[in-house]
Order: sequence, then structure tokens, then C-alpha cells
Amino acid sequence: MPTSLLLQGAQGRMGRAIAGLAEEEECRIGHACDAGDDPGAGIGDCEVAVDFSSHEATPVLAGLCAEAGLPLVIGTTGHLEREVAAIREAAARIPMVWAGNYSIGITLLLHLTREAARALPPAYQAEIVEMHHRHKKDAPSGTAENLLDALLGAREQDRGDAVFGRHGLTGERPEREVGVHALRGGEVVGEHTVLFAGPGERVTLGHSAQDRAIFARGALRAARWVIGREPGIYGMGDVLGIG
Repeated sequence: MPTSLLLQGAQGRMGRAIAGLAEEEECRIGHACDAGDDPGAGIGDCEVAVDFSSHEATPVLAGLCAEAGLPLVIGTTGHLEREVAAIREAAARIPMVWAGNYSIGITLLLHLTREAARALPPAYQAEIVEMHHRHKKDAPSGTAENLLDALLGAREQDRGDAVFGRHGLTGERPEREVGVHALRGGEVVGEHTVLFAGPGERVTLGHSAQDRAIFARGALRAARWVIGREPGIYGMGDVLGIG
């Protein structure tokens, strides 16, 4: 039997991609909704919810899912502090997969970034660059934020070492600084690069998304995986078994 999904953000780019691939990935859309619709209307007919709507809509859906005991896959980014708190509160009652990017390749990039950050000495200074289409509303991307957290965590640093863009007389670059840069334009689906610039050499890790189908397939895989898990927040690393 195909897995029945509640899909919030069904008319967005990702929503349409998920709906188009659902049958191929052994899923079906049990209830589809968008802004102004009631996501709770069809919640009883679904096994898991998938949200690619907007950051402000996610906490509402998370609360409804917590009440219904429905697992949730979150693909929205740019959440405010109070929205994050509401989502985490719901996660105490239901399992969630929450990722800034559902690509299998990006999941591997996160893993490799952690490994490189641990292996390379501080003299290999890190920078993160991302580029997306001109319609993207938040910056940096959720994936760039995840890469930053992975890098800082591996080097036992905190967000105080991050610089988001540079302008003017910035002075000499501190060794521990991590630069994060967001580029916007055209129809770029998504590009992420992590650079470690060291003495005499540079290590570059990167990923280029050429089709939104990679994100849709990953989200559908996560939706099937999260059913039956213990309450809490999981990432795509958990889904793929690479932590």
C-alpha cells in the first residue's frame, strides 16, 4: 500500500515536484493544502505530513500533527525563534525529519564537511558559498546554515565565529572566522561550496542541484522512514544511516 501524505505547500515548486513523484516513490497524496486551506481537514486520512509551505505555517501544522500523533517532514527554512520553539515542543510528542535540504548528495556533503573540518588544522580557513534562484526569500539558505553548524561543531566553535558577507575595511581575516556568502540570480536550483584555504593549497567540497526532483525524492524517502520512529527531531543523515 502506498504511504498516504498530507502535503502542505502543494502548489509551490517543491509541492508540485513531490506530488509528481509520489506514485513512483510508493506514496500518494491523501490531502493537499496551501495558504488559506485547513491542513487539519484531511489529517485523519494520512500517515505522515510533509511541509514545504512557509516558515510561519510550519508551527501550526506541527501542532496539529502533535495532537493527531502524525509524523512530520519539514522542508521550510527561515524560522523565527518563537516558531522554532513551537516546532520543538511538538517534536516532544511526534517524530520529525527536519532538514534544510533533502538531497542525498547534500547529506553526504554535510558528512564530508564535518570530516574535513576535524581533519584539517585551523590554518585551513573555511568559507561557505551558496547560490539560488532569484525568487528565494531567505539568505543564507537553510543548507548553508546546516553546513555552517556542521563545520563549527566539528571544530568546537560557535556562531560568534561566523561572518555573513563582508564589506568595507574588514581588517585581516581571523584564523577561526568562517565566512558565509549568499548569491542570488536566474533560475539556479541550488549550489553549495565549502572551501578550506590552507598554506599552499585549497580543499573544495561542493554540490550542484540540477533538478528539484532530487529534493522531492529525498523528502518522500524521509516520509516513509519517519513513520513509527520515536518522538524527536531527526535529520537526513539519520534517514540515510550516516548520522
